[in-house]
Amino acid sequence: MSGLILYDFGNSVCCQKVRIALTEKGLSWEPRRVDLFKSEQYDPEYLKLNPKGVVPTLVHGGVPIIESTLICEYVDETFPDPPLMPKDAAARTRMRLWSKFVDEGLHDGVTELSFSAMFRERMRAMTPEMRAKRFANVGDPRRTDRFKSTYEYGVHSPYVLHGIAAYERAFKLMEQTLSEGGPWLLGERPTLADINLMPYAARLHNLGLLGCWTEGRPNVERWWERVAAWPSFRRGLHDLISEHELSEMRLHGPSIRDAVAAKVAALRTA
Repeated sequence: MSGLILYDFGNSVCCQKVRIALTEKGLSWEPRRVDLFKSEQYDPEYLKLNPKGVVPTLVHGGVPIIESTLICEYVDETFPDPPLMPKDAAARTRMRLWSKFVDEGLHDGVTELSFSAMFRERMRAMTPEMRAKRFANVGDPRRTDRFKSTYEYGVHSPYVLHGIAAYERAFKLMEQTLSEGGPWLLGERPTLADINLMPYAARLHNLGLLGCWTEGRPNVERWWERVAAWPSFRRGLHDLISEHELSEMRLHGPSIRDAVAAKVAALRTA
């Protein structure tokens, strides 16, 4: 027994990348659901484990590990087979550059795209009091500003454009990187470079938006086909999304597709 507890929410991209890593390691864990839509991440007992009030949190031997990128590296260092990080220091640095793409751009981007497509409609149905509480529960003034902007302007919020541009930079570099090697970002085997990106590509796919970036990028398209067929991706992400969540993404994503595609096209020709 690995003695792992994962505080988790099924359709959280951060939780998904941790689950993919755990699955590839062949590890089992005790899942403990934290319902983000009920603000359970702000429960005082949970905040003792994760003061930031976010998911996931991995508890191993009674010790909480937070921040999904760090959790994935912890898992690889603690359970070394099969390895998900290169042994070579320079290659590990290249791997971590992809993690920085995710943490410093794609994460906010996928949040704003998801919010403008789906969660904005949920908040419109709330009472003003419920909306005010939801914004207050964000806890981070910068995140509050982003959410309020996306709530008001939808896909035309400048924060959504920032996210679209972050994806464009990432996919442009992916196409170049994969054309020089592959079939994975660092060579013959998937690493945390690939795993950290998988949920962010999957969310775009489930929203019906991925083609806005992959069109004309055959190497990225082949990478995604390889990801979608990879057993650890299917068991750690695809199979743990509910049919309701999938249908909601498929329903609402197309409503912003034309606007997103136009913004991607403008970036490519700028």
